[in-house]
Amino acid sequence: MVSLPEQKSTRGPERKSTRGPEQKSTRGVVPAARGCEPFPAVTVDASGIVLSHNAQAAALLARVAVGVALGEAAPAWLTEAHLRRAGGAGEEPPAWAEGRIGAHRVTALAVPGADGAVTWWLVGGNAPASTAREPARERVRAGLLQELSSELLASPDVDRCTAMTAQRAARHLADAAVVVGTGDGRTFPVTRCTADGPVAQQRIALDPGQLPGLEEALQGLPAVSSRWIDPRQVPSWAVPEGFVGGVADIGSVVVVPLPGHGVPTGCLVLLRRRRDAGFTPAEESFAQLFAARAGAALSVARDHTRRARSTEVLTRDLLPPALGRVHGICFSGGYRASVAGELVGGDFYDLYPAGTPEAETVAVLGDVCGKGLEAAVVAGRVRNVLQALLPFAADHTRLLTLLNGALLSSCRTPFVTLVLVTAVRQDARVRLRISSAGHPAPLLVRLTGRVEEVRACGSLIGVFADIEFRTAEVALQPGETCLLYSDGITEARGGPLGDVMFSEERLRAVLAQCAGMPAEAVTERVQMIVAQWVGQGPHDDMAVLAIGAPRDRRPTTVHEPTGGR
Repeated sequence: MVSLPEQKSTRGPERKSTRGPEQKSTRGVVPAARGCEPFPAVTVDASGIVLSHNAQAAALLARVAVGVALGEAAPAWLTEAHLRRAGGAGEEPPAWAEGRIGAHRVTALAVPGADGAVTWWLVGGNAPASTAREPARERVRAGLLQELSSELLASPDVDRCTAMTAQRAARHLADAAVVVGTGDGRTFPVTRCTADGPVAQQRIALDPGQLPGLEEALQGLPAVSSRWIDPRQVPSWAVPEGFVGGVADIGSVVVVPLPGHGVPTGCLVLLRRRRDAGFTPAEESFAQLFAARAGAALSVARDHTRRARSTEVLTRDLLPPALGRVHGICFSGGYRASVAGELVGGDFYDLYPAGTPEAETVAVLGDVCGKGLEAAVVAGRVRNVLQALLPFAADHTRLLTLLNGALLSSCRTPFVTLVLVTAVRQDARVRLRISSAGHPAPLLVRLTGRVEEVRACGSLIGVFADIEFRTAEVALQPGETCLLYSDGITEARGGPLGDVMFSEERLRAVLAQCAGMPAEAVTERVQMIVAQWVGQGPHDDMAVLAIGAPRDRRPTTVHEPTGGR
């Protein structure tokens, strides 16, 4: 650090006293900064108005005066630090701040006073030996490391974590900072910023050998001392746009590896201007401690990102498919998992469009024993087996028998109930063949408002070797709908007292009001009514699948998604 000049205040006659010059507040408050005052000090109230200051502060902050807003006399970093302390919300803010005032690197220590006032001691380098400069500086550095760890570990996003690392390093360790992440050998993610400028992040093609120490740092090797790096060798890509003067104005460079958990996460490049002193050994050692904290946080963020990406990829195939119109038949589905915030569970539905309008399209809705992600994985296995058995879809009994045998051979698959439907459009009507395997019977919504139960029944899947099924055939006139649903709908508990089942009778009453509605309107209304019934109470997985005969006579060869969930 550079020592701060000790000058006399130009804002009033010097007092003949053993104490440093002292300004009185216009509010009659005695300033908190008193005594020998080896450092500049300014006392500010909770609203950000200067109450008092000493002569050293007047020399350092040209515009400081009693009654002036701190933001008009001090740099933004000091004003922001005071606002954080004066806000009084959340956790106790740190008692330190660090940044630049003109050409000086300054550490500001906060001492609370009466009525929310704070005295800021502006500590510079080369202070009198009698002061506690070094312990204060160590406290500041320890506080910076602690705050850095807290902020970075609270941000699992890699880009945001990298940006915060660059910003903190530029503000507290140098004039500019560059974070180079691990790349693919040709391109690397680069984050750059100056102490007061914006953060720029991009992926660029670069040769690590252009900057001494960079290639080694990316491999996790020890840092190279700034004494061995010629600032003129810094490539242009490593200089932030806000670094006025560019490469020619660089006076000192430090390249520090960012160690991760077992593998390096990149490196940190610190740049100082020519007018500033070079990096001291102590500052380089602190930069390595800073990089160790940042590297650990980046490693955690990258691990979190990889896990989130893996979860997204693995969950993608477990999500219900988007449904719509297939060969002139309307399909619409809705799903709500039992676990709040989850997208998948033990209920499922699927749609397998036929290759031609004359062939049957296959739809299925099922319920696997269990809840949550484990049940969703089992449901995914059942769906995969069903897809493999599609060539046998014309014979429902054979398909379900083969599915039963496949599940019996797997000791990890519990029992499953499901409804299998094959549908084909014939002129204006839609003909359905429906088989139920231990599942609630589908309901037909006729144009008259009458609700009929499809008489299809059979054994559940995955329990007994000998099973039986009965397939029912129904026809839907234009405007009529067949609704498949899981027992999570009828068994949902709620109502005024929160413990009454929704029941099949209430479901039938809701469907009676849906006469003539398109399939997507039917599923949305059922979901809405059941959600209102359940409220915030617990419930099982709930799935509905509606198959409707449209009223129009549009071509039967189109497949138009309608955004079904």
